[in-house]
Parts: sequence; C-alpha cells; structure tokens
Amino acid sequence: MEKTERIPKYLLDKIKEQYGEELTKLIIDGYTKKRKVTLRVNTIKTNIKNICDVLNKNNIKYEKTILYEDALIILDTDESQIRKLNIYENGEIYLQSLSSMLPPIILEPKQKKDILDMAAAPGGKTTQIAALTENNANITACEINKLRAERLKYNLEKQGVSSASVIITDARKLDDFFSFDQILLDAPCSGSGTISLEDEEKNIVFTKEFADKLEKTQTNLLNKAINLLKKGSEMVYSTCSILYEENESIIQKMLNDKKVEVIPIKLNGLEQIQTLPSKIEGTICVCPNELYEGFFVAKLKKI
Repeated sequence: MEKTERIPKYLLDKIKEQYGEELTKLIIDGYTKKRKVTLRVNTIKTNIKNICDVLNKNNIKYEKTILYEDALIILDTDESQIRKLNIYENGEIYLQSLSSMLPPIILEPKQKKDILDMAAAPGGKTTQIAALTENNANITACEINKLRAERLKYNLEKQGVSSASVIITDARKLDDFFSFDQILLDAPCSGSGTISLEDEEKNIVFTKEFADKLEKTQTNLLNKAINLLKKGSEMVYSTCSILYEENESIIQKMLNDKKVEVIPIKLNGLEQIQTLPSKIEGTICVCPNELYEGFFVAKLKKI
C-alpha cells in the first residue's frame, strides 16, 4: 500500500483544491518525512547552557535554532532516550515541536498580565508562556476534558509553574465577566498539518462531517475569545491544520464583523521557515517537513 493512499480522499481533495498540484506534492513529501525530536529548555528551572552541557556529556548531538533561543533540535537520538535523562524527569526540558512553540512566542506574553490559554492541555504552550513571563503572570489554563486536565496539572507542577491556575470547563462557556489582557487560542483542529505517514499504526480520519463540526467549534471559541479580550488587547489564534476552512475562513468572519484586526507577524528567523501561501496577509501557515509540523498562526487585536 502506497503511503499516500493512507491520506483520506476528502482531505487530499481539500489540499489539492486549496494549494494546487505542486504544493500538494510538497505537503505530502512533508507528511512522509520522519520529524526530528525537538525540545524546549524550561527557563523556570534552568538555562540552555546547563542543558547543552548535559547533552554533551551524554554524547547527544543537537543544534540551536534562530527561531527561539531556548529550543534545541536533537540530531541523532530518539525521544525515548531523551525521556531517560534526568533533565527530562526533573522538568528542566519539555519535548515540544518547533511549530507548537510559535504561538506563545508570537503572543509575546507580558509579566503581571492576565493571560488565558483556552485549550491548554497537555500544557506545552501554558508552561512556555509561564517561562516567557518568568513565572510572573496570572495565567488561566482552561481544559474541557478531565483526564487531559489532570495531565495539564501534572505538567505544570513538573515544570515548576506557580503562575497558572487550571479551570476544567468548556472555554466556550466561560462567563463574559472575565477579562484578559492576552489570550492564546490554540483551537481544536483536524491535525491536517501533523500527519506522519511514517507512523503506519495511526489511523488517519477526516470526513466532511468531522470538518464541519470543527469549523463550528473553532468559530465559537474565537468569538468567545474576542468577548473575553480587553479592547485594544492582542490574542493569538492557531491550529495544527493547513486548511483554509479551519484558519483564514475563521479569521475572515471576525474581520468582516470588524471585531478584530490582524497584527502582521514579525519573527526573527521566520524567513528560514518553509511556509505555505496564506489568504490573509500577516498570518503564517507553516509547511510540514522534517523540522516543522504544519501550523497556522494569526495575531489579532480587538477593535
């Protein structure tokens, strides 16, 4: 069985319709690549020099990335070996994809601000926000699923995060009495950017009904985020999808209603990331490859 035959026809047709034959080939090529292990140094507990010293002592090869000074790309070791190191057990590092690190960086979280992470589990982005603010912001981490919320609490504790509180609820039902200076909405999505055809065990599911349900959820979540965001304040909307229906289409509804405006994303090293064309200027859609998962990110300001 050809690897590409594992991609559901509805999804493949959507990608071809949106990107054309040439870019579709590039995307499928990204799906077939084995992604490198990447990690984030948890600066709440340590620094990148200490982590590099440990990796060197264990003869683990790595390289730094211009994208984020506290991220490392592991070159010759699989994830299971990294998990055996004390720095992993102690929460001094967090295994996280480079694409997943983008939304918190782009949010530019500030100390002493009220920050909402709307779909927080398992906690990679929440703990990154805590690290970026030196554990000195008021972070509310929202998660609808009780089991995932327990995982979130575990990771917050393991990473030494004392600036976040967990609310187990559907973020769409948060009271509009709440008000936040900054919001991260990494919305539930199809995962169309994270497909790995290397993993033959994983069943890839994608139907029109599935896509329609997601689009409704994403729209409702973004509407709620805008209601909770203070006027003139900024938020980030992101998904690990490369499909217009889950990304630009959702944002465009809010632009048409004049609820928000797009803040063009400016990021050191962005030109080195392989991106796909986005239908909204100032947003980015990362192309899946051996370093990055497919990912969409938009920065929005409430009007």
